[in-house]
Amino acid sequence: MPSIRVLFLLVSLFSLGVSAQTWTPELQAKLKAVGSPNVSPDGKRVVYTINETVMAADKSEYNTQVWMATADGRENYQLTFGDKSSTNPKFSPDGSAIAFTSNRKDNRNQIFVLRLSGGEAEQITDGKGSVANFEWSPDGKWFAFTSADAKSAEEEANDKGRNDFRWYEENYKLARLYVVPIAKDAAGKREPKKLTDVNRNVTAFDWSRDGSRIAFAHVSSPSVNDWPTSDVSAVEVATGKITPVAATDASEGGPNYSPDGKWLAISTSDGPPRWAQSDRIVLHPTSGGGTPQSMPVSYDAAPSVIGWSADSSKMMFSEAKGTGTAMYTIDVAAGKITEMHYEDGVLTATDMTDDGQMFAFVSQHTDSPPEVYVIRSGTPKATQISSGNADHKKIQVGKTEVVKWKSKDGREIEGLLTYPNGYTAGTKVPLILNIHGGPAGVFQQSYIGGRGVYPLATFASKGYAILRPNPRGSSGYGTEFRRANIKDWGGMDYEDLMTGVDHVIGMGVADANRLGVMGWSYGGYMTSMIITKTKRFKAASAGAPVTNLMSFNGTADIPSFVPDYFGGDQWNDPETYVKHSAMFNIKGVSTPTLVQHGEADIRVPIEQGYQLYMALKRQNVPTRMLILPRQPHGPNEPKMQIAAMQSNLDWFEKYLK
Repeated sequence: MPSIRVLFLLVSLFSLGVSAQTWTPELQAKLKAVGSPNVSPDGKRVVYTINETVMAADKSEYNTQVWMATADGRENYQLTFGDKSSTNPKFSPDGSAIAFTSNRKDNRNQIFVLRLSGGEAEQITDGKGSVANFEWSPDGKWFAFTSADAKSAEEEANDKGRNDFRWYEENYKLARLYVVPIAKDAAGKREPKKLTDVNRNVTAFDWSRDGSRIAFAHVSSPSVNDWPTSDVSAVEVATGKITPVAATDASEGGPNYSPDGKWLAISTSDGPPRWAQSDRIVLHPTSGGGTPQSMPVSYDAAPSVIGWSADSSKMMFSEAKGTGTAMYTIDVAAGKITEMHYEDGVLTATDMTDDGQMFAFVSQHTDSPPEVYVIRSGTPKATQISSGNADHKKIQVGKTEVVKWKSKDGREIEGLLTYPNGYTAGTKVPLILNIHGGPAGVFQQSYIGGRGVYPLATFASKGYAILRPNPRGSSGYGTEFRRANIKDWGGMDYEDLMTGVDHVIGMGVADANRLGVMGWSYGGYMTSMIITKTKRFKAASAGAPVTNLMSFNGTADIPSFVPDYFGGDQWNDPETYVKHSAMFNIKGVSTPTLVQHGEADIRVPIEQGYQLYMALKRQNVPTRMLILPRQPHGPNEPKMQIAAMQSNLDWFEKYLK
């Protein structure tokens, strides 16, 4: 039996509202992902989703269900249940029902409608393909949705007979735009109507407010490499007549009609597009005449449109601003952008009512897990309406603060420094340099106790400090900064990282003799480059690392990515590819290095990880390689995430402690 002293301690902890749990990869994997908030037309209710871990002897997956809360936060309850997920909830225009997608039948996503007056959810679509996205028509009588072409009967027969050879990049299954009535016809059926039959893949769409047209973005194929080919057209629902709206050498997408029907807002890149993107909002007149109006370039040139004001005079959008999130308005007539809110945290999935009076969004901070909040226009404080991660919030996390330093050439660089739990000023502790992907990713002030491959809260609870820099090439600081590493991967961005480490050492926080480095994707690329440039790190962990730019170009699903950054293909400039690839500079490396890679990764194929592992092993460098079966570029099964987190923890415990 536990001693009186232990029992007293436990009672004391719980009486203070403090959880007795300590951070582990298993605990971090159990964080619930909260998302997809949608506000009712009257602004009184919000539907949203909670995605949670399901693990058993024979299961390792995530399950998503729909929840509803009142905007005053007094009521909060689950609407859908079951072993199959329900996602993407949206209120009907009159607020009497919600629609959502679910794979509860034949494992294919279909549209369901749940009347809030009671009863079971009714399935609306029943196609052979899965529904990707959908929207209610303004009058609430139709759904527009996208669904990819299904396999033909011959293809299904060939699959069963193992005669399923295929030609690479041929016979794409394109996503088409459909409409389907909500009411059944005289025969008791709902017959979908295909609106797009051209050889293009539909990616996004928006109804005009009178319901007569749907604007849609489309690309040449479903390949992620073809995003620069995105154009926007409009289709008349009654006749199926398609009219091009935006088809320039820029990438144009994200159509959004103004309430008065006069404008179609389109997110438009530079022309020609660059992978280190720069976008702005361009307004196209819907009358067929007139000149498109380009709105100013925003702070980070990456606006995510939230919606229009009711009188169509303003648009609202959000984007990263450094390590935080900013929300802005655009005065359409004046062409002026005004910041209306900034938060030292991450705000995502913002939704608003048509009158612009109520907003719902997901908010998280370094010490606060994601939850749904609402705020009314003109009020100073948001109201939390979900409580999916209440248990996680009780557990202490290491303090995180924004730090800034000057790089080797004088450019100011910003990052996030997380201290060990209960850190005492002046104590030197082991430091892990954590590098983000992209390279146009960005470390923001998101919750450190969440899922993924790097258990930051667990590291901090075990006495580590973690530095997460945003070196040149990152998003959140404008186009020039995002493009400042073009033709220079592993160059000045390396100096940005190293001067950041020196800064934390100079603060008296980091022990210069106990340094580690880890990163995924481009972070893995930088990790592999770092160990070829310096021996100051005692251990490294390279996740899904790009290690050989030449073979990466020939095996990844984004073959135009590296040539865009480096100004050409490897056969035109092999010296540059050699200079900026770890595999051509690997001789003499001695840093103990863990390699982690998903076996089904097509973004950074696993051969990149094998090359690094084999080169280290042949030079007798301490190394291990963790292979994650079935996993794409980012591990998406909880047990695989736990394996990645635990192996990272064990690796650095071995070499830094």
